[in-house]
Amino acid sequence: MSTIKTALIQQTCTDNRQQTMDRTASAIAHAARSGATLIVLQELHCSLYFCQQEQVECFDLAEPIPGPSTAFFGDLARQHQVVLVTSLFEKRAPGLYHNTAVVLEKDGSIAGTYRKMHIPDDPGFYEKFYFTPGDLGFEPVQTSVGRLGVLVCWDQWYPEAARLMALAGADLLLYPTAIGWAPTDTDAEKQRQRDAWITIQRSHAIANGLPVISVNRTGREADPANPSSGIDFWGSSFACGPQGEFLAQASTDREETLLVDIDLQRSEDVRRIWPFLRDRRIDAYDDILLRYRDR
Repeated sequence: MSTIKTALIQQTCTDNRQQTMDRTASAIAHAARSGATLIVLQELHCSLYFCQQEQVECFDLAEPIPGPSTAFFGDLARQHQVVLVTSLFEKRAPGLYHNTAVVLEKDGSIAGTYRKMHIPDDPGFYEKFYFTPGDLGFEPVQTSVGRLGVLVCWDQWYPEAARLMALAGADLLLYPTAIGWAPTDTDAEKQRQRDAWITIQRSHAIANGLPVISVNRTGREADPANPSSGIDFWGSSFACGPQGEFLAQASTDREETLLVDIDLQRSEDVRRIWPFLRDRRIDAYDDILLRYRDR
């Protein structure tokens, strides 16, 4: 399959879990009716982004994999005959939790999982309290539409993660995401942050000769401990080709479903004229494994 009709579903979330999931189900149905065979959802799409505070009660949101959410979304994948990329709060064992992407095949089965490797710990994004870093490595998930290099949010800032997915044979890179501005950020700072977020992911496309799909949530979510604060998720979900060219881009502040044709043959064409993988100096990169080169 050289061309994949792909849907990126950018949504707001509410504190009503079932209502949020039902709205996502409606968006999935719409995308499937429009011809999508690959549908990508945003990070932790079943609930509000609970990591704004460190609250032990939020662990109640976690669930096993397989579990209720994989059953719910697996039924949708089977019903609509689509490959579906979901993002769930995984309870692996008591006291052991992950931020996990689950890829569901067209028959509703679990094609593979990826546990988020890079875990942030910043004001409003206290993920280290909740998530253990992933231990499944950077392995693409084989599906009927191609080998999906699924990464999650904070992973998108690390060229090493994208490169390792590319070296493992990924056909495209996917980033379910939850990122936004603090209400106190100036307009200039907001612009810099959003531009940096877009630029780094486009660079992964260029450096690896692969399409990139990034799906972010949108809308304001208040901080539970300080309702006047919170996060303004900046949306801007996008798809780009292997030269970083925009194929589709959503707004900052509206729910949208983007439909885009991803041409996998272009990766072959681009890598022939820009053979970055050929010219890598793998004999000279040992220091990349160091935390820092002290002088």
